[in-house]
Amino acid sequence: MTMKAYSVPRVIVHGENSLDYLKELDGKKATIVTGGSSMKRFGFLDKAKEILEEGGMEVQIIDGVEPDPSIQTCKDGGAKMLEFNPDWIIALGGGSAMDAAKVMWVYYEHPDYDFAKLANFENPPLRNKAKMACIASTSGTASEITAFSVITDTENKIKYPLVHADFVPDVAIVDPEIPAKMPPLITAQTGMDVMTHAVEAYVSTSADDYTSPHALKAIELVFENLKKAYDNGEDLEAREKMHDASTLAGMAFSNASLGIVHSMAHKIGGIFHLTHGEANAIMLPYIIDYNRKSTDKYDELEKLLGIDDIAEEIRKLNASVGISANIKDGKNTVIEEKDFEEVLDEMSKNAFADACTLTNPRETSAEDIKKIYKAAYYGEKIDF
Repeated sequence: MTMKAYSVPRVIVHGENSLDYLKELDGKKATIVTGGSSMKRFGFLDKAKEILEEGGMEVQIIDGVEPDPSIQTCKDGGAKMLEFNPDWIIALGGGSAMDAAKVMWVYYEHPDYDFAKLANFENPPLRNKAKMACIASTSGTASEITAFSVITDTENKIKYPLVHADFVPDVAIVDPEIPAKMPPLITAQTGMDVMTHAVEAYVSTSADDYTSPHALKAIELVFENLKKAYDNGEDLEAREKMHDASTLAGMAFSNASLGIVHSMAHKIGGIFHLTHGEANAIMLPYIIDYNRKSTDKYDELEKLLGIDDIAEEIRKLNASVGISANIKDGKNTVIEEKDFEEVLDEMSKNAFADACTLTNPRETSAEDIKKIYKAAYYGEKIDF
């Protein structure tokens, strides 16, 4: 068998009051990277800063990271870090903040690095100047535990999934009080991102006995707890289970990789800003139906979960948390038919070229991906 590596953060702190672990970090300076206003509004940014200062750190804050962070945002952040010279980079927020912080780290340690090399997986070594801790505010992306970052080329409207072994943070903090502030829609979108990570990791051609148990447990936790967290955001037990599910799914997919659900979500998201979790949620059942012809892993999952049809159960879960059955009827992001058809060919080619396509359980093509996009857009049955 081919030699494989299984990599996760050296320290994973989870449960209530996990944020207090920031006091244990050893260093003189820390840069907190965060997104919009939610972490500040709910007091978590100030709390993280205070805890770091209690531990003896001077703190810089880089905020305003946009959804779908751009290459320029990462370069600008790296330049700010270069002026401050932190020992720790602390990413606080959703996937966008964590993904951006990872690439800011590159530009802090390698200021003139060519992004095209990163996109081609030519990765420079990190940890020459700083270490990284990630604190997830959503139960979804699992960027706090993975070697992945997704960055958008705004000029060409393409999302690039970057993979670098050094992106795996030194510390992951999984505190359920932080995602408890997520509104229902974001709870649903990020929760279905967890489901997609776990299902794709389970059926990946790189799945093994190290990754599959984490993926399976994550799937179970999402089926049992997403609707509860969606209905009642203050249900801290459901929030904790969803936060743990996100991290477990991250352990699985960071090591087993993903499949064409993510390939396709990256590309449609890059063009239309369809929220990543929602794009995954809508397309996942269609792609399960497509992939079934080449793997018995879905049958295996159904047996272990005690269900008859996992694609159908995911459709039901989507409906229960306000996610449309197809892209055309989506109310959260409206994509007009003419706009969709106009970019379909190019989008399909780009999705086929995405790194996640490599571990999809069914060998595919740009033409097949085009058919799946159309099925998911119009709500058509997959029969090829």
